Amino acid sequence: MTRDVVRARRDTPFKEIVKLLAENDVTAVPVVDELEHPVGVVSEGDLLRKCSTQADPSGHGPVPRLEAWELAKAEGTRAEELMPAPAVCARPEWTVVEAARLMAAQHVKRLPVVDEADRLRGIVSRADLLRIFLRRDDAVRDEIVGDVLRQTLGLAASEVAVEVREGQVTLRGSVEDESLIPVIERLCRSVDGVVSVSEHLAHRTDGSRSSPTGT
Repeated sequence: MTRDVVRARRDTPFKEIVKLLAENDVTAVPVVDELEHPVGVVSEGDLLRKCSTQADPSGHGPVPRLEAWELAKAEGTRAEELMPAPAVCARPEWTVVEAARLMAAQHVKRLPVVDEADRLRGIVSRADLLRIFLRRDDAVRDEIVGDVLRQTLGLAASEVAVEVREGQVTLRGSVEDESLIPVIERLCRSVDGVVSVSEHLAHRTDGSRSSPTGT
């Protein structure tokens, strides 16, 4: 997340918001109350709604058909009148997956990040989440081999060979129990920077146990 967050107040005027976006090279700003609690987010899209409702000097442009709430937002002059509310927020300890799922579910492009007291501590955007895929292949492989296979699962280096190219992980080898294979795949997919996982793993047992005779 970005920790040094540019923010607006409820009463920040329209032109001041435009200035904040331009001077800080950002596309949106969270709006906070007196206790630094995010109450909404104002984006370029929210501000452009005002332009879309203005008359076309040429008279040739199509007249947008806006809902009543969109017209009300377009007429807004302060942050609290322009912003969608309430703010959809994340927590600092969330994983990239959790943040990405919330963005997708709520159809938002960014999430203010708040602490236990709901005070603004940062903001995370879609670009921030995608940055993990810039991670080097060797770093991804080292984490899979060292943290996932050896430390977490206790597998020997000779059991599973790991190849990573452009974030695509290929696993080859043999493990003792068949039930371990989906666990390995799931844990590898959770590593930052992994695009896909292809496993070619054999197993020496199926993990099933026969019931003793007579039971």
